[in-house]
Amino acid sequence: MKYIETFREGERINQIFLCKHKQSALTKNGKPYENVILQDKTGMLDAKIWEPDSNGIDDFGALDYICVVGDLTSFQGALQLNVKRVRRAQSGEYDPADYLPVSERDIDQMYEELKGYIKTIGNPYLKKLLAGFFLEDEDFQKRFKFHSAAKTVHHGFVGGLLEHTLGVTALCEAFCRQYPILNRDMLLTSAMFHDIGKLEELSAFPANDYTDAGQLLGHIVIGTELISEHMRQIPDFPMKLGNELKHCILAHHGELEFGSPKKPALVEAVALNFADNMDAKMETLKEAFANVPEGNTEWLGYNRLLETNIRKTGR
Repeated sequence: MKYIETFREGERINQIFLCKHKQSALTKNGKPYENVILQDKTGMLDAKIWEPDSNGIDDFGALDYICVVGDLTSFQGALQLNVKRVRRAQSGEYDPADYLPVSERDIDQMYEELKGYIKTIGNPYLKKLLAGFFLEDEDFQKRFKFHSAAKTVHHGFVGGLLEHTLGVTALCEAFCRQYPILNRDMLLTSAMFHDIGKLEELSAFPANDYTDAGQLLGHIVIGTELISEHMRQIPDFPMKLGNELKHCILAHHGELEFGSPKKPALVEAVALNFADNMDAKMETLKEAFANVPEGNTEWLGYNRLLETNIRKTGR
């Protein structure tokens, strides 16, 4: 099979995809059509079914594997598939492993890098807290390696949570070298913990969608609760240390309107917010540019996370 990352404008496509999303809509003239997001392990592709009631369009839903025939066009600098025919794929026609987006980096190697940071933590309470999750809990390790960091915005792939966590931790390490005012043990520990609540906020693949707890509580509250529970299991864990760590987690989105229950009040919380924001935005740009042909410097349209129109830099 050909993968989405190799698709080019003008090609006729006839192959199986995972239907990530399907939504009915109306054109400006009131004509019904279907918005569909197709997925394979290399990415996602926007598709439109302009005549959903035609004979060649079988019934299907989100998370179905579907065989699609269509033509690749370009819209606002990004590829779009104009669907002509579609049917549900039969068991045996596809390998699910071809349809889950996976980190470009080696997942086990990334996890070893993360464990390397844990070894450098000097505070015995923080180190024990980290070890209880990342070194001693096999179920947590397995889920953390496999999970995404988001539904759609950034790092929405297998290994995405690990890759994002490692990226934020590496940025925090660089901040510590530049700004001695930072408590390295506190900052790196909060970086490694900041998004663990996403294990409960988002369901596992292929759904990778918000859970009931995710909708009601969100990953910041969930993660803080998980850390608090483990702190109580460590004898004599200092309350002040625990509150400072939890504050960093609670404040890592930076602003109340961005979902943080608290605004950063500690220098480590400020640094964590910047590192998290930077890694998320750089990955957002990387993913936005992934399917844009080399040399294309057309404007790509408004990006919700960056709140601006974006394009590639001229070479």
